[in-house]
Amino acid sequence: MTSNQGWVHEQMCNPINDELFKSVVKEYKDQGWFAIYTRMAVLMSKANIDNIQGRVLLQTLQSNAYDTEKTIEHARTYAREFESAIAASQAPCLYISPYYNEVRAHDELELWPKSDDPALLHPMSSRLVQILETYKRLYKETGKEQPFLKNARYVILLQAMAAGELGCQSATISHQVLTQLSQLPYDGSKQPGEGVPKPGHPYKNAAPTPERLKKLAQVDPLIGPNWDGKLSRTDIDYLANGGVELDRANEEDPQTKKRLREALALFVAAEKRSQAKIEEAMKNI
Repeated sequence: MTSNQGWVHEQMCNPINDELFKSVVKEYKDQGWFAIYTRMAVLMSKANIDNIQGRVLLQTLQSNAYDTEKTIEHARTYAREFESAIAASQAPCLYISPYYNEVRAHDELELWPKSDDPALLHPMSSRLVQILETYKRLYKETGKEQPFLKNARYVILLQAMAAGELGCQSATISHQVLTQLSQLPYDGSKQPGEGVPKPGHPYKNAAPTPERLKKLAQVDPLIGPNWDGKLSRTDIDYLANGGVELDRANEEDPQTKKRLREALALFVAAEKRSQAKIEEAMKNI
């Protein structure tokens, strides 16, 4: 289960969680809104544990996205609450979760290409193929575990279906797209992975990129026809010196820079709405 500030706020406002919210505000009132927010996020995750297999994820406050110490401290705060309640490859991360669409695409549908074959034609598909091929190569060369690719931010069902063909090991799917999926009649003839069991390990003896998608490794529609064909270098330590090389790479990629800025703005806005709701409740309890 993954999450972000938007989903946390939505569920914090859900009437089904009213009593939980009031009890947490009462218990943690003297510790401030941040403690209440963190506790609520953890307890709502705990309530979902029996519905999933694997792990839950909570996103640290994005208002502190560029403050290393505050981000680490929030992560540790989450860890403490979970204990009482129940650059990726180099980090190392368990998984990365790139967005298939930019955050505005849910409200501005003209931002994403209308296609009945997003695996082949969506501009983000190329980058996902390139990420996966890089992780396969690094695992083969180094023997070190590489992050799972958990794709996210689908606008329509076909985009979520494309994640499987592209080779993503898992996906974050919204309840809206899950509803579309539940209503889709199954047609095995249209499923590229029909009859192929999920591998026990994401990169050991990994299947090659599907033949019809191989050309995606050689293009980057998000940059355009002037792309020089160079992928991110794996010989650079992107975490050294406070991540200066990672910041440089993000700044030099116009799409990454724009999408990162817009995503942070979205999550910080949701965070502020949660803060306002909690502080208002603190006055009345």
